[in-house]
Amino acid sequence: MSDQYYREAMKLGQKEYRACVAKGISPVLPVLDDFVADERVNLGMKLGIESIPVEFIVGTKTRGRTNSFARNFMPVLSETSEFAGKWIALCESHLRDGIRDPIKVYEYMNRYYVQEGNKRVSVLKFFGAVSIQADVTRVLPERGTGIETDIYYEYLDFYKYTKVNYLEFTKKGSYKEILKLLGREPEEYWTEDERRKFSTVYHYFREAFEDRAGKAMPPSAVGDALLAYMKVYSFADLCEQGPAELKKSVSKLWEELMLQQEKEPIELKPAPMEPKGGLLSKVIITTNAVRGLKVGFVHDKDPVTSGWTYGHEQGRQHVEKRFGDRIETVSYFNAMDVGPQETIDQAVKELCDVIFTTSPVLLPASLRAAVENPDKLIMNCSINKSHRYVRTYYARMYEAKFIIGAVAGALAENGRIGYVCDYPIFGQIAGINAFALGARMVNPRARVQLEWSSVGGRSAAMSRLTKNGITLISSMDNARLYEPGQALGLSYINGDTKKLIAAPIWNWGVYYEGLLRQVFNGTLQAEYESSSKAINYYWGMSAGAVDVMLTDEVPESTRRLAGYMRAGISRWIVDPFIGPIHIQGGSAVGEAGKPLEMEEIAAMDYLVENVEGRIPVYEELSPTGKATVESVGVESAKKPEKEAGGEA
Repeated sequence: MSDQYYREAMKLGQKEYRACVAKGISPVLPVLDDFVADERVNLGMKLGIESIPVEFIVGTKTRGRTNSFARNFMPVLSETSEFAGKWIALCESHLRDGIRDPIKVYEYMNRYYVQEGNKRVSVLKFFGAVSIQADVTRVLPERGTGIETDIYYEYLDFYKYTKVNYLEFTKKGSYKEILKLLGREPEEYWTEDERRKFSTVYHYFREAFEDRAGKAMPPSAVGDALLAYMKVYSFADLCEQGPAELKKSVSKLWEELMLQQEKEPIELKPAPMEPKGGLLSKVIITTNAVRGLKVGFVHDKDPVTSGWTYGHEQGRQHVEKRFGDRIETVSYFNAMDVGPQETIDQAVKELCDVIFTTSPVLLPASLRAAVENPDKLIMNCSINKSHRYVRTYYARMYEAKFIIGAVAGALAENGRIGYVCDYPIFGQIAGINAFALGARMVNPRARVQLEWSSVGGRSAAMSRLTKNGITLISSMDNARLYEPGQALGLSYINGDTKKLIAAPIWNWGVYYEGLLRQVFNGTLQAEYESSSKAINYYWGMSAGAVDVMLTDEVPESTRRLAGYMRAGISRWIVDPFIGPIHIQGGSAVGEAGKPLEMEEIAAMDYLVENVEGRIPVYEELSPTGKATVESVGVESAKKPEKEAGGEA
């Protein structure tokens, strides 16, 4: 019987050998010594005996027996060879007693290269073994040599406390994300029972995922999919789901899971799409024609205490007037107090066809509701998030900030300007940078001192600026216009004197009207169906979603400059971000004379060189700031304090 097993294994090896030759890749096992220098190997760390995943054993340490195996570790030598006889004898021993002696391997980038025990690995791979005992020596790669290396070092931090060596990802920050979803601290050791429980759940999930995707998916695809799944269904949900229920949930969430395999998963829509062919969206098809379209607006706060909510509520009132009896609107306030999931579920139960969730902190609940209710159109106000079932929308406020920065630069006699931002999230960083670049464009000496209201409160942030003698301050973009005593937009502040100079305008009414018109004419659904990516709407001045208001405090010449800039931006002939853009630390981004791609702008995670200050780290933020950053924060804001860099 063992002879027959060898013949079957040899056929698998020969098939793999031919396939590799056809693809133009080496058909034999990779050799660690061929691509890792001896001095680095000699610095390897002894880890002792560990259980390692058999699928992660990919090659040999030295050339030795390399040519005895195909790239999949299956034998290729004749069944009459001495090698075949030893393989068959080992196979019989495995079937009778099992393979107990540990092999000896070198680990590099979480892949294993065998020094002793190649035939044992071959036999175990043939029989589909999951793990094997091995005496492991770890060889560390040089830091900072690429994203794969960065992810590997994140894996090492994760492995140190969990001893989980089979979980892999393709994106930086994923190990920290999954620990947070599991409710675990990064430096919290796992018990053996906790490791066993996670392993069981992981393998059940992998089975369900591969049942749909096939066995050819790499382990990192499983890890990415698991992380995406746990952003919708909790680990507790996973533990309770049986195999059939899990397969059903994976199928329901399939587009979200597959999105993780996209190299560039986000598709930004910079302007409204023109209707084509009269397509109708699924939302309209499923809407009762008698009652019209029902649109829900779910807010984290209320319009009395929050200028942000107030602006969106005005947007709701605008579309209600514009569409008349074609739509019915309803608002749901203080969702964070009531419960985000419960509030969105209430909107679903009350037959809302389109649901706008107007804060980034509502994104996780929005995603789950969208998966559970595929007949509803759910959109979240955020940017640069890769979720297939929830479309996001945000305004290119950096365009208005660029103009207001130029106004500030023109008026700042000493070149000193203040800027108070709320949260270090996607979109906000672009606004800070555009403001600073606008100021420097008209005043080469302009410096922008940056403070954060989510670090110690708004009053403290304003106080730090005024104590430094700064009187021109950009702050509180989301307050109600002309509210007494407030410093809105760009203001002159000197003691009790507060004068509004310029303010960015979020035209949420225009934005919501544009989105709903695209619902009615079918283009919103057409965009979704024609793409496999996450759809992010990122409209600006060209769509009327953003504008600038100037008061009489602005001189006529400066007002004229602002008008030229506004007209140029609206016509796509002026761009705030033309390379090279010099950033803190002395480096530059972008090609000379070319504008940055909009995806680069949305994902900005750095500050330009004339900004004094830095992006705060997670521990410094207020509770609301932490919740917001967890959902849509830039990567540097998620780092612990000891890893943070940038100017102080």
